[in-house]
Amino acid sequence: MILGQGNLLLEKFDASHPLRQSGALEFVDLPQGTYVERMGEPIEHVIFPSAGILSVVARGPGGQSVEAGLVGCEGMSGHMLVLGGDESVHDMMMQIGGRGWRVAAAPFREALREAPLRDRSLRYMQSMLIQLTHSALAYGKAVIEVRLARWLLMCQDRTGQDTLDLTHEFLALMLGVRRSGVTVALHKLEGDHLIWSQRGRVVIRDRAGLVALAEGFYGAPEAHYERLLGVPLRC
Repeated sequence: MILGQGNLLLEKFDASHPLRQSGALEFVDLPQGTYVERMGEPIEHVIFPSAGILSVVARGPGGQSVEAGLVGCEGMSGHMLVLGGDESVHDMMMQIGGRGWRVAAAPFREALREAPLRDRSLRYMQSMLIQLTHSALAYGKAVIEVRLARWLLMCQDRTGQDTLDLTHEFLALMLGVRRSGVTVALHKLEGDHLIWSQRGRVVIRDRAGLVALAEGFYGAPEAHYERLLGVPLRC
């Protein structure tokens, strides 16, 4: 396999880039539920997914948690390393299992000394911050059906698939609601013929309908990603 293939950040670098020449990149499987970062712990590796979805999970008091953002083939983990830190401020776990390129923290920091990776990583971090602010807006202002539509569209962008393997438990975590609220929202979208769902699986039937339902809560971060990185956020 060509080094970096499948990840929109790495694919832009030619074979002469230090990160690709160093032998530090390793292609690995990333099963569902795999944690690649834990809040408060040192970041040991950076993951560039080529398939699957990483969830950025914020943890609060009493074990409370909510998904703050998504990372797929358009991005990477190790956000704090890019910003000069060495410890994660959130959990990052594989919400949808996949594969990707892994590099240890030390050679990644070394590669950041080179302008191409540093500049592209910082541009990606800008897009990630925009995604996080729009997630906060959606959590604060949008009803659950709208948040679910937005989130399904974001997952489809990062998997390139209409069928998403997702349990109600994962959906509840990602949307910050109880499982019963997820069930009601799924039934609403299914009744409107936007999706089809069964235990552990959601099939998107009408993407345009989901975009309309999202009421503008979807689209702006995706447009900024394309503006900043020069490629559409579609895997």
